[in-house]
Amino acid sequence: MEMIIPAPTDTFAALGDPTRFAIVESLLETGERPAGAIQDSFDLSAPAVSPHLKVLREVDIISQRKLGKQRLYAIKPDAIQAINDWAISYQTFWSGSLNRLAASLGKDSA
Repeated sequence: MEMIIPAPTDTFAALGDPTRFAIVESLLETGERPAGAIQDSFDLSAPAVSPHLKVLREVDIISQRKLGKQRLYAIKPDAIQAINDWAISYQTFWSGSLNRLAASLGKDSA
């Protein structure tokens, strides 16, 4: 079976939702948690949390495993590393671009 890697736009679109972003932040802080604990910390119903968890699983940011009747969710470290690597690559680009702009603006005002 071929592994499908989500496009960065899918990942960022998923994280663009404030609830999903908060779920990811929460899992980063607390580690693996059952769906019920995630639900309780956001004062949401199970039907309201479930679609958010599904989206995060689909873009491969979190994993799900079953333990008895519970479903446990955790951050996938490789996904967070990929987001970090992407952001760093653009940081280099934007730093250079902003430095060139500042130099250009400085020349125009002289």
